[in-house]
Amino acid sequence: MEALSFWFLKGDFSATPYWEFDVGYSCISKTRKTKRRWPAGNAVRQRRSSHHLFASITHRRWDPKCDASYGFFTNHSKLNFVSVCEPSRISSCASFAFGSAFEQQEIGKEFSEESPNPRDSLLNKSDNEEEGSLDIVEGKDGGVFPIKEGGRGDCDYERVVEGKNARIDVRALAWSLRYAKTMEDIDDVLKDFSELPLPVYSSMIRGFGKEKRLEPAVALVEWLKSKKETNGFSGPNLFIYNSLLGAVKQSEQFGEVEKVMEDIAEEGILPNVVTYNTLMAIYLEQGQCLEALNVLKEIEEKGLSPSPVSYSTALQVYRKMEDGSGALDFFVELREKYQKEAIGKDGDNDWETEFINLENFTIRICYQVMRQWLVKGDNSSSNALKLLTEMNKAGMRPGRAEHERLAWACTLEGHYMVAKELYNRIREEESDISLSVCNHIIWVMGKAKKWWAALEIYEDLLDKGPKPNNLSHELIVSHFNFLLTAARRKGIWRWGIRLLNKMEEKGLKPGSREWNSVLVACSKASETSAAVQIFRRMVEQGEKPTIVSYGALLSALEKGKLYDEALQVWEHMLKVGVVPNLYAFTIMASIYAGQGRSEMVDSIIRDMVSSGIEPTVVTFNAIISGCARNSMGSTAFEWFHRMKVLNFSPNEITYEMLIEALAKDAKPKLAYELYLRANSEGFHLSSKAYDAVIYSSRYHGENIDESILGPRPAEKKKNVKIRKTLSEFCNLADVPRRCKPFEREELYTQQTHEN
Repeated sequence: MEALSFWFLKGDFSATPYWEFDVGYSCISKTRKTKRRWPAGNAVRQRRSSHHLFASITHRRWDPKCDASYGFFTNHSKLNFVSVCEPSRISSCASFAFGSAFEQQEIGKEFSEESPNPRDSLLNKSDNEEEGSLDIVEGKDGGVFPIKEGGRGDCDYERVVEGKNARIDVRALAWSLRYAKTMEDIDDVLKDFSELPLPVYSSMIRGFGKEKRLEPAVALVEWLKSKKETNGFSGPNLFIYNSLLGAVKQSEQFGEVEKVMEDIAEEGILPNVVTYNTLMAIYLEQGQCLEALNVLKEIEEKGLSPSPVSYSTALQVYRKMEDGSGALDFFVELREKYQKEAIGKDGDNDWETEFINLENFTIRICYQVMRQWLVKGDNSSSNALKLLTEMNKAGMRPGRAEHERLAWACTLEGHYMVAKELYNRIREEESDISLSVCNHIIWVMGKAKKWWAALEIYEDLLDKGPKPNNLSHELIVSHFNFLLTAARRKGIWRWGIRLLNKMEEKGLKPGSREWNSVLVACSKASETSAAVQIFRRMVEQGEKPTIVSYGALLSALEKGKLYDEALQVWEHMLKVGVVPNLYAFTIMASIYAGQGRSEMVDSIIRDMVSSGIEPTVVTFNAIISGCARNSMGSTAFEWFHRMKVLNFSPNEITYEMLIEALAKDAKPKLAYELYLRANSEGFHLSSKAYDAVIYSSRYHGENIDESILGPRPAEKKKNVKIRKTLSEFCNLADVPRRCKPFEREELYTQQTHEN
């Protein structure tokens, strides 16, 4: 058998939950102790109780026979009593209650599942009318639970309103009305109550709005209107209608706005600032921005003074329209009025504080709008820069945090101007800046191909701080790699060397990729001496050369006809264990061909095949090209035939190199025939091959039909130009032009100079 246990309300009362008797019961204890709630089934001992109350929940009538110390609820039932005892009588009262309870049938479930909260069973009507509940509200016959004068405490709900003789739990009352849809539904619940204070109704309406239940809110207002006409109730006032308008906004049923405003007009009630502020917020929610701003004008036209909420709502309207300039102009105009004391005269608001809040809110809106512009990307940079300038003129310069947040929104190529402007502002106004923001701006500059600007930011990190981290190094090295790659492709070896020097100057150690880029650029430009010095510097810096490094050096030596030095490099490469690739084999075949050492060329071809590398048409073209540079036409022609025997089809370069070699070797007739053959195979040879055939035949007196050759081909545009000036590269890389010419000393390291 279950024991009777206590649990406490938040106020001066504690109670036991009811059980499933034929007749339920509850226990309420009046106490001054701190509010605590205990689950059912756990016995509770209270040390400082002043009174204990045991009450039946079946009947709600207070028996006035009992005095202030104790009393009973009387009616016919197996368990019908309320006992309020002094501390000295606790044991007798409790034993009386417990004994009566134990005479009942066995206890079933601990709580009714339909009761959402044990305390609700005392404060609300139960869904099961047979079980009933004890309502702590004022009925027609007076309060069912009289409170001593001066008694304090509240129930466990959001709001408790003091009536004439009782405290009214507004939330509990609203809970019983939550499904009401008509005035009749409201009247079924409230018909037994006398007129409640209007704050009770407005609180319930606001609660319905929070729960997006507009129907009971509207029904309650209509019920109040009907009671005004029949029973002489005071009826809904402006506060009631403002609460209803707020409920309309929160429930997002904006179609009811017009009806509410019509009711206000019919009742002869004049709207106040709160009404208009709510209307502005509703228009803002609907996206009707111009209508919201018109409401603000209407406030002033009605002779009312807009509140800080009115102005902040107007600023939100400009945020909705993404009109940062409009928000800024609005605040500047408002500031002028405030300085002239045209606004802020009412004592209801601390305007000095509120005005500071409005200024900060305006700054925040401007930055939100700029961020939105940057995300969308349409003319974002120019618009953002314009708004930043306008904010400066208005004397509204935000701090570092706002600038950094906006810098993070710069992600597109066109945002580099905004990012650089924000960076400069932070550097000018603040001593510190976030390293992550600096890295992000370096990344943006690289994306916009403003590598030199990125390098300037990196230099600031070294000079002013914060100290760059690994990500900073990786970002700036990636930018250098891009510039070095551009220099390599275009054969601008001088800029490649300067970039290497710049990296070392800034404490960045070039890797093999960077060194190889400069070596390839030197090779393309046939700058043999520069390639040798760069290779030497690479080794001195402790960087291990790769096959790309050796290949570029071999190519530079081959173009400079330094064959012996090339052979030494080749032997050293094999000695240190670097495995040659197709490119290295091809260069060595060209070198041996240039020396006229056909047996070594054959040896290289065999080594290629044994290494699993098959020669390509490029390999044979390199051999023929080497023969051509050394006027070895017959040898070149032999390799041409061997190429066809090995089932390699010649291309345009093959024919051009071979024709050039035959023309130099005084074989114009053969060169002429090969030119015609290339034309018949559909190749379009360059003007250089055409000129070689014509010049050789005329020089050696060979009679040929020049008309068969056709017209002279147009000059082919070279893919790689060895530029004498660096202006074009400066434009490409966004780097400053140097006035002084390149100095050969830039090739060498500081250690070499000292030696």
